[in-house]
Amino acid sequence: MNDQEKLSIIADTWALKKTSHVPYIVETGKPHLATLDFYNNDAKELAWNENYHASQLQVNDYNIPNVKPNVGIGIVAAAFGCENVPNNDADPWIKPSINEETIRNVYLLKKPDIKTNKVYARAFDRLAYLQSHTNLPLRMLNIPSPLVVASQIWDYTSFVESTIAHPSEVHHLLGLVTTSIIEYVNEQLLKIRNLYTMGHEPFYIPKDIGLRISDDTAAVMSPNAFREFGLVYNTRIAEAFHGLIWHSCGDVSNVLSAVLETPGLRGVDIVLPQNSWNRIKEVIANRVAIIARHYFFDHPQKDVDPVEYSKRLLDYFGNRGILILTSVPTLSDSIVVAKGLRQFCEY
Repeated sequence: MNDQEKLSIIADTWALKKTSHVPYIVETGKPHLATLDFYNNDAKELAWNENYHASQLQVNDYNIPNVKPNVGIGIVAAAFGCENVPNNDADPWIKPSINEETIRNVYLLKKPDIKTNKVYARAFDRLAYLQSHTNLPLRMLNIPSPLVVASQIWDYTSFVESTIAHPSEVHHLLGLVTTSIIEYVNEQLLKIRNLYTMGHEPFYIPKDIGLRISDDTAAVMSPNAFREFGLVYNTRIAEAFHGLIWHSCGDVSNVLSAVLETPGLRGVDIVLPQNSWNRIKEVIANRVAIIARHYFFDHPQKDVDPVEYSKRLLDYFGNRGILILTSVPTLSDSIVVAKGLRQFCEY
């Protein structure tokens, strides 16, 4: 199967069309993060991407070689003035500028200028370097949801508590960051000449499907709180980009019904081992597409067979509108798992 046929099958899956294949991607190893050495070294970042995808060509799945221009999920918050701290353990840490004692300072925040802000400039320099030194298409920089950006700018615990105690200040901040996120995405779309996907993760998302956002803060919210402080602002993003793919780590069973109310919602990217399959099937199956994510480190028990687990989830959810995203520790494992998945993902 050539790359164009793969892209066509993935696009049809997003559109909930009947296909002859369930798309699947088998990633190798733990996620590649924007750790200190990579964050400050564009050439090293590109080399890692090119070497990884050259190796992954041995894996018979639906991945197509591309470059992930990773600078972490904190760029928008850092553009608002939060300290951005690259480190050797994870993506850059963001130090909040608002806390319980400085809540009123949200009214002093100004929307960062997309053209002149130095934090944005560094991120866009990464895009410029990558596309001038490779022929591979680029993913987008990680797009956080308004809730995620707000909970980075405002101390996380205080922010969540303030959805009850200080809703006006929370809404003010969410309005500012939503406008900034939309500008951040539009600027990327202007700068990336060869775009692979409308997100930063490996599955192809065409422009007419919408934008993928990371909305991890949603997992700690009640359905009504999410409707007031998440759904409203996610809807603005869905409207700006003619659709939305929604992701949150953790157990999101509680908010799925509220997420489904998003106008233009086209799919969810959900960590299957952390969620109730019954709830997923009840609320979203066959209504929007599902990235059924189960990396090897997502399972609470060890030595879960990703092939057997994937077969069980397809037996349970059916094969329409499902995209399987899994991982294993080594390249040799990936080759074997992809071969096993092909046996029942083609029908």
